[in-house]
Amino acid sequence: MSEADPPSFSLLLPYYRRDDPAFFLRAFRSTVTDQTLKPAQVVLVQDGEVPDALATVVDESAAGSPVPVDIVRLPTNRGLATALEEGLRACRFEVVARMDADDISLPHRFERQLPMLASGLDLVGAGMLEFEDEVGKVVGRRVPPVGQESIAKYARFHDPFNHPTVVYRKQAVAAAGGYRDLGLMEDYYLFARMIHSGAKVGNVAEPLVMYRVSSGAYARRGGLNQLKAELMLQRAFRRSRFTTRSQFARNIAVRGGYRLVPETLRRVAYRSLIARPPRTDQGR
Repeated sequence: MSEADPPSFSLLLPYYRRDDPAFFLRAFRSTVTDQTLKPAQVVLVQDGEVPDALATVVDESAAGSPVPVDIVRLPTNRGLATALEEGLRACRFEVVARMDADDISLPHRFERQLPMLASGLDLVGAGMLEFEDEVGKVVGRRVPPVGQESIAKYARFHDPFNHPTVVYRKQAVAAAGGYRDLGLMEDYYLFARMIHSGAKVGNVAEPLVMYRVSSGAYARRGGLNQLKAELMLQRAFRRSRFTTRSQFARNIAVRGGYRLVPETLRRVAYRSLIARPPRTDQGR
């Protein structure tokens, strides 16, 4: 790893009407106040009107922040892809870190990731611990692939990055075409295009973010709308030759089928293949 000093960076955190004020406050503090390496700027994007309770917590967080905060307010709900694109335009630094309004960053997250950006990478993600209700109740662990070759291979079938954990260079995001609306897969679509366009990527296998699993998480991953988005994604991959014909057929059968199975089976498949329960010897 390069000994270069970590670059100054912006934190990009969108929120909307369904976000819980207490969760937002925890997410903000964990990613700003409690970090051993703090962002130089925070960009909050309000995606449409929000309840008074959430608006109050956002304003109080911005006022009490140890670093400058800019708030971008969209008058109507435009969706995550648009919110992130608007937020990126407000980011003053080339390096941008992502965060969601209901997750928790571990204190050393940026201290681990930013030196990797300084070494020449364009995109760096990390592992996550999934929890329900209480932080101490860990139900799964996502360990991403590590290394350019492994990440590129994995990306032909599944998103190789956990979106709430990533830090990236704005120039590399723009070169790949930026975020584009695609169901719940706008991040996967972007990261695949970044890899395909030659971006240098990496992951930290260590979990650096606590990811909150809501009661509706598995329902949102299925249904006809998600199947439609999946088909659009796979067709785009094939058109750009990101995937081969056989990979395309496999993805349609497996990933498309996943969208249509009952929610209970979808949960079992997700827990078996993507976010496996943590081992008891890990002490988490």
